[in-house]
Amino acid sequence: MTAPAPEARVREAPSNGRLVRRLSLLDSMSLVVGTIVGTGVLLKAAVMTQLLGSPWAVLAAWLAAGVLTLFGALAYAELGAMMPEAGGEYVFLRAAFGDAVAFLYGWVRFTAGSGSLAALGVSFATFLSPLVPLGGPWLRVAHTVWGVPVHWSFGAPQAAAIVPILALAAINCAGVRAGGRVQVALATIKVLAVLGIVAGALAGARTGSWTHFAQPAPGGAVTMSAFGAALVGAVWAYSGWSYLPMAAGEIRNPGRNVPRALIGGTFIVIALYLGLNAAYFYALPAGTVASANSTLHRGAPAVAALAVGSFLPTEAAKLAALVFIIATLGTLNGGLLSNSRVLFAMARTRQFFPVFGRVTRRSHVPGWAIGAFAAWASVLATSGTYDQLSDLAVFAFMIFFALTVTALFRLRATQPARPRPYRVTGYPVVPAVYVVGTVWMIGNAIATAPAQAIAALAFLLLGVPVYAWFRARRARDDAGAPGTPAPAPEELR
Repeated sequence: MTAPAPEARVREAPSNGRLVRRLSLLDSMSLVVGTIVGTGVLLKAAVMTQLLGSPWAVLAAWLAAGVLTLFGALAYAELGAMMPEAGGEYVFLRAAFGDAVAFLYGWVRFTAGSGSLAALGVSFATFLSPLVPLGGPWLRVAHTVWGVPVHWSFGAPQAAAIVPILALAAINCAGVRAGGRVQVALATIKVLAVLGIVAGALAGARTGSWTHFAQPAPGGAVTMSAFGAALVGAVWAYSGWSYLPMAAGEIRNPGRNVPRALIGGTFIVIALYLGLNAAYFYALPAGTVASANSTLHRGAPAVAALAVGSFLPTEAAKLAALVFIIATLGTLNGGLLSNSRVLFAMARTRQFFPVFGRVTRRSHVPGWAIGAFAAWASVLATSGTYDQLSDLAVFAFMIFFALTVTALFRLRATQPARPRPYRVTGYPVVPAVYVVGTVWMIGNAIATAPAQAIAALAFLLLGVPVYAWFRARRARDDAGAPGTPAPAPEELR
């Protein structure tokens, strides 16, 4: 399919208001840092240690994922500065590959990608449980589907997972500036909390010892397959870096601020993640890290909580749960703010229901799109564990991360004269390394976590007939109003 040229005029949906550029560089940097630093780094070290056993191998996985993330962020910085419109990857993919690929991205971002927001809701309940006993399920359902046992339950933990999703959706509906201020506050608290955990563990852990780095956890093994699976967990923890371009239509001076926020924020997060994971292994033996909260140990404390407990009294350590809750809320807030702009962009290009392209008169935000993401994420939050939901989301994300960076090569070739306020450092090697590394992780994920991979691919394939339906609907509309003038895409920014 031929990609739309930048100067081409396309018939868009009625504007129903417009987005306003109210996010500053500080807001944008906070969106990057505050969205990335969240539950992943507080939880994923457990499953990564189960896979690899060696603390040094786990740290190597965090570093490798960080470098790969930086390479991806450099590519997104060029794309975001070149096309600073609401929707991020949807806009880039549509310009490079056309409507079909862009729609499938938006569809997967909504259907499977909402699993990331659901996972954050589940982690909120996990961190809340030491402070407020949530009790057991109110309802249990057990069935066998195609010979596979399926268990579902609903109770206070699931209800607690839904509450922050709906509450933050309401805040974001109040306006992008309100969401931006919340993000700055939460990001600041999170960075200070991470630095506090690192300092406390290194200076005061009762069981702290550098010899922990030489003591592997039983059961793990450093193989290429295990390293790839561990990378997926780390990539999930870094995954919020891609959210900023989705909100580029509301960032002031995007040609300058999008690259600065993406690159600077990613460097900050890499340093924080390496420091925090080193603190975990200094404070705790690898076997203790491996036995922290995960799918294998659902009732265990989070690894971050165990690290805090190593240098604070029991009662004081419980208060650390509040910090973890704040970290979760920051990532969830950034996810709702950013992801909703994808549905908004789809509706504005008539690839989704028009209602999601509406902007509220008073707050100038896509309220219907925010509500849709919150509602579906709430449903998913009742359906799986943190690791299951996050693996579903990150597999779906990786497919389009690789494709979006590939779009950089195509747009360099097809639109060489388009203004680029920022160009990728190290092009073409840096984006090529990112694409190759991500494709390898996708293949490894299919082999090591087939259930989540199959679920994500099922959502992708389901989008094909849905796209066909929207395309036919758009063709009927065009046939019924052949002479209707069309606003240019830039008029909708």
